Amino acid sequence: MLLKDVMSASCKKYVEHIKYTKRAKCRIFYAKTTLTNQNSIAEEIKSRLRSGIACYHSVQNLLSSRLLPKNLKIKINRTIILPVVLYGCETWSLTVREERKLRVFENMVLRKIFGSRREEVTGKWRRLHNEELNDVYSSPKIDRVIKSRRMRWAGHVARMGEDRGCIGF
Repeated sequence: MLLKDVMSASCKKYVEHIKYTKRAKCRIFYAKTTLTNQNSIAEEIKSRLRSGIACYHSVQNLLSSRLLPKNLKIKINRTIILPVVLYGCETWSLTVREERKLRVFENMVLRKIFGSRREEVTGKWRRLHNEELNDVYSSPKIDRVIKSRRMRWAGHVARMGEDRGCIGF
């Protein structure tokens, strides 16, 4: 979505906030989404991750509790944290760096859910490695979820009628 499309006359009343940075970049917060004049999605992902970290810290005590079963903690992650991070992900075109940031965030949450592991030989506690998290967590990783949502959204757009304002592919 281009900035000039957002700034059309029909959308101007919904623009909540405009910030100008030192490099003369324009950021617009429209419907909880960050749009820039350079069509960069990096600012949007940063703000989504900040919001996700805030959600994570609000439920951190639940995720680290030993009283709750792990499947309930995973449901908390799927219903509270992930929707905040993945809001609007259907329109993202991710770079490798942005995918990595999202995976790091997901692994941080999963490490809190699954806790640490005790070494059998030494008896010391250590955090789970990424491979061990992949073995324990059976749901698809965050980059796969984004790609599947993007494909589902593309199907919706392809099926839209001409009267809905879609130009098509």
